[in-house]
Amino acid sequence: MLFDWDKKLFFLINHGSTNDFFDFLMPIMRNSKTWIPLYLIIISLSIYKFKKKGLWWVLFAACAVLLCNYISSDIIKENIWRSRPCRDALIGSQVRFIVEYCPMSSSFTSSHATNHFGMAAFIYFTGKSLFKNWLSFFFLWAFIIIYAQVYVGVHYPIDVIAGAVLGTLIGYAIAKLYNKRFGLLIFDK
Repeated sequence: MLFDWDKKLFFLINHGSTNDFFDFLMPIMRNSKTWIPLYLIIISLSIYKFKKKGLWWVLFAACAVLLCNYISSDIIKENIWRSRPCRDALIGSQVRFIVEYCPMSSSFTSSHATNHFGMAAFIYFTGKSLFKNWLSFFFLWAFIIIYAQVYVGVHYPIDVIAGAVLGTLIGYAIAKLYNKRFGLLIFDK
């Protein structure tokens, strides 16, 4: 029943919400290279604004993403196999596949979802006391990326939802470690 719902939601997103603008935009949104300028701005501003604490923040953020990717790609995907929609023998011919490459790896969990929600959670939980709810934007950013993963045909909704939950938990845990030791509100003199 859960997998029936998953496939119905997949086709609703992959077929039902399509338009020329999304066909152009979604492959760009899911591409990690698209976000390199954002990553560089965040790193630069963190170090500029928070000095030594900002450098530690960048290192903890990198650890959050590396841990997210390791758990999703090297542990879960290696032990739980699920064909991607674009490679699924039963529905693959019905999938609107609009990117150049369909990975051979397992679809569960989505590493894009795990990594981006891990980063969003880390940013939010380390900066919310300083920046209030403005940092909620990063969860919207991560949601757009995982929606794009389903839209282009490389993941099922369950894959991205599980990745989002996993990433949020990891990002929160790493943020808690960072806040306990450093915290952004205590400035170096």
